[in-house]
Amino acid sequence: MQKFQTYLVGGAVRDRLLGLPVQDRDWVVVGASPQALLDAGYLAVGKDFPVFLHPETHEEVALARTERKTAAGYHGFAFHAAPDVTLEQDLARRDLTINAMAEDEHGEVVDPYGGQRDIADKLLRHVSPAFAEDPVRILRLARFAARFSDFTVAPETVELMRAMVAAGEVDALVAERVWQELSRGLMEKKPSRMFEVLRQAGALAKLLPEVQALFGVPQPEAHHPEVDTGVHLLMVLDQCARLGAPLTVRYACLCHDLGKGTTRKEELPRHIAHEARSEKLARGVSERWKVPSDCRALAELVAREHTHVHQSTGFGPEARLRLLARCDAWRRPDRFAELLWACECDARGRLGLENRDYPQRERLLADLAATQQVDLAAVSAEAMARGAQGPAIGKAVQAARLGALRSLTGEGQA
Repeated sequence: MQKFQTYLVGGAVRDRLLGLPVQDRDWVVVGASPQALLDAGYLAVGKDFPVFLHPETHEEVALARTERKTAAGYHGFAFHAAPDVTLEQDLARRDLTINAMAEDEHGEVVDPYGGQRDIADKLLRHVSPAFAEDPVRILRLARFAARFSDFTVAPETVELMRAMVAAGEVDALVAERVWQELSRGLMEKKPSRMFEVLRQAGALAKLLPEVQALFGVPQPEAHHPEVDTGVHLLMVLDQCARLGAPLTVRYACLCHDLGKGTTRKEELPRHIAHEARSEKLARGVSERWKVPSDCRALAELVAREHTHVHQSTGFGPEARLRLLARCDAWRRPDRFAELLWACECDARGRLGLENRDYPQRERLLADLAATQQVDLAAVSAEAMARGAQGPAIGKAVQAARLGALRSLTGEGQA
């Protein structure tokens, strides 16, 4: 039987060296043919290149391989897997040095490209010029910057990414792959770093020009001590991570102020009616990158209503009831709660205000709970008994809900 060597590779080695929990383990087999693995009891599962399932652990194992660029974009690769492909050759095709390490069966680290040194130096650096052959790697690197937020990007890697953008490589990315990486980056512990790196590389202007346009745009200092709209957005995204917000909320926060990038210069630093412009731009971003429907819907809602939510502490019962109605809060209470979550992140994403209280969230949730207690069936039955039909029944329901809000806040009928 053909002899071969199995190595643990990639993120598992990196995370162990960083002292982090190892989530997924990737394995590479060196010195084997597909038939040799089949003879040893492995099950073939790969389509694009030889991947097998270990007969006992059922973990995925890939044959060591090289890859060659054959066309534009990230699909344009030809793979070569054979017994003569070395471990070093397999590691050379990986994106970053910190991901291009292996560990043998004795726990010895194989590190031909300086990954351990770059971990010590907290550096994200490409393994070889082949990095430039796959535009997804720009997004992946930006995502790693959001995960390992104390790492910096090597200057030569920044220059390489800029050259890739200038060469049009980013234009070949497909929507599904962009969204996959963006969504992962949004869920990292410091999402702002992803967008900082994309901006540094020149890729943000290509992928999210609506976000790029926010940088350098001023806002009133009284409400935004950080002034710069782009800086505010990054602070909001990091508040999302701090408050443990789900992807829907984080994506909504990414889109909530897009309209400020289109404010006319003569109106600055005010942003009159930016909410409607933000909603339209959010819809366009969602369509471009085929964003899931739950993220789309919340993004548009937050863009349209976040200012009203902020101002709601000054609203009377009637205005608060109209806000609940516009947000479809009774039919979609979970989405309404996420709207308030996003608004709290927005309120806290401001210089020096990161720990501010946000009473609007608790108060509007209490408003929703109070109006949910209204017995709709009983109110409708009573209205019909009085001869009400159609819209008149709806008015009776609204009147009952308004009464619940007035009772909650102790406000009179006048």
